[in-house]
Amino acid sequence: MLFDAHAHVDAFGEEWPRALAEIRAHGIVTLAVSMDAPSYLASKALCAQDPRIIPSFGVHPWEAPRWRGRLDELGDLVVEAPMLGEVGLDRRFVKDESAYGPQEEVFAYFLDAARATGKLLNVHTSGAEARVAELLEHHGPANVMVHWYNGPMGTMSRMANRGTYFSVGVEVLSSDRIRKVARRVPLDRLVSETDNPGGWAWLEDEPGMPSLIHRVVETLARLLGRTVGEMETVLEENARRMLVDAGVPWPEVVPDAT
Repeated sequence: MLFDAHAHVDAFGEEWPRALAEIRAHGIVTLAVSMDAPSYLASKALCAQDPRIIPSFGVHPWEAPRWRGRLDELGDLVVEAPMLGEVGLDRRFVKDESAYGPQEEVFAYFLDAARATGKLLNVHTSGAEARVAELLEHHGPANVMVHWYNGPMGTMSRMANRGTYFSVGVEVLSSDRIRKVARRVPLDRLVSETDNPGGWAWLEDEPGMPSLIHRVVETLARLLGRTVGEMETVLEENARRMLVDAGVPWPEVVPDAT
């Protein structure tokens, strides 16, 4: 089975029926992250349509200022959700420094929640990699996956040394920098993602669809000197371990015969 560690299923809009059909046809186990509470509820409703799609509740750093001071509203969703994310810090795309305090407050809330529950935490680090590494060490959640890492290699090694997983996605198709990241991630900590539909839209001005994960896996196979079949096996084994260690059963669903 294929694995997409990071997708925003509630953002597909009118393309959702097509996206769902691709997930089913290609057998893609998909971790559906959210931007905030309404995003999670919308995503959860879509995830209920197929057991391959697993919802995750988080407050994205771009949305953190709206939730500062309202964290007591989130407790029930933290308990309910199988996983937590997308959460983290952003100093690359967010230039307004007044947002950095709320980002840290919200991220610390989810770090503590992940430590208390053992749930997998799906983390955004853009431009704030060293600070995220520091907070991960301070708060100590056990099960962490960093999404679309693009920071210093030393900081990545620092995170990897504490058992962090790293997802590599569609930018590996075109970026030498991301290819370098992919080569440096410990092989047993590497998983695949798309950040659909927005990741591909950011790169190529068209919404990304689930079947893009094939191209990600094929590129990783070439980079790492493996066959596509071998690469699929490694990525699935890593994904299974990552989920099971965080208490999330692997969905045993065969691909549709379509």
